Amino acid sequence: MSNSLIKPRIERPPLSQILIGKTPLFLVPLLMLIGLLAIGSGSTWLTLTAAGLAMGMMIFIMASGLTVIFGLMDVINFGHGAFISLGAFAGFTILGLLGGWIESPSIALNLGAILLAVAFAMLVTGLAGYGFERLIVKPVYGEHLKQILVTMGGLVVTQQLIYVIWGPDEIVLARPTALQGSFVIFEAAIEKYRVLAIAIGLALFAAMRLVLSKTRIGLLVRAGVQNGEMVEALGYPIQKLFLVVFMAGCALAGLGGVMWGIYQETITAHMGAEVMISVFIVVIIGGLGSIEGCFIGAMLVGLLTNYTGFLVPKLSLISTILLMGIVLMWRPQGLYPVVKTH
Repeated sequence: MSNSLIKPRIERPPLSQILIGKTPLFLVPLLMLIGLLAIGSGSTWLTLTAAGLAMGMMIFIMASGLTVIFGLMDVINFGHGAFISLGAFAGFTILGLLGGWIESPSIALNLGAILLAVAFAMLVTGLAGYGFERLIVKPVYGEHLKQILVTMGGLVVTQQLIYVIWGPDEIVLARPTALQGSFVIFEAAIEKYRVLAIAIGLALFAAMRLVLSKTRIGLLVRAGVQNGEMVEALGYPIQKLFLVVFMAGCALAGLGGVMWGIYQETITAHMGAEVMISVFIVVIIGGLGSIEGCFIGAMLVGLLTNYTGFLVPKLSLISTILLMGIVLMWRPQGLYPVVKTH
């Protein structure tokens, strides 16, 4: 028989290995089931679950930019929270100019105001990210200790600039009229704004998955994460790719800042620094550089925080820390670690 007719044998991983790889996908529904059993009341569980998913989606929006920046650029950006705060205040500026749209009962005008606020916030934080990367991050590539120090300094400077421009006082950020209040499903009260937050988070996750898997820029980003030196050797300017990714990550932080500010209904210059604890926990749980892991980690953090806050309020303060410890003991590199070849 001719050798050309002999088909090469394809080695497939064993079923047990495939199941182990898919295990993180079942963690969110498993936690939801445990929450249902522990809470008992179906309506209360549904309310808490919706709140947890909405919280998780907003944390994912803020954390997604940070995990991509670390995955591609190997940059530990402790100043990421500055862009969350800056985005919230930039969005507040636009919402203040569109007071008539916000106060209108029209859902179309309300969503239009939020869309314009988000677009402006992402533009401002993206441009701020350009300056941040050029002036602060670029000189310390590959030096993690210096990155921590200089980005923390950048966070402090940005907070002071917010004080100068918008003042030091806490600002109330009212929700649009049509997004206030709740509606009832199966005797469970679901806040309207939380439904919007879930929808935006899901849309962002789907868009990032599409861009990273189906576009040329996504291919270059994934290749840069795996082997940046090879991408540069093939003629692609990896430094320019770094800059684009950093600006995109900062813009996502701005989007998250607007969503989080409307969710909390107040904004302060240090709000970004406060939420960064949850953001870093999500990034670590998911696996540094992994969008899928970041998404699952955010859902776990949001749900667990709301469940424990209802069942054992005192435990909710440390529940996410315990979750991170359990996950890292099981998978030290996170749920979906990105393996680099350089």
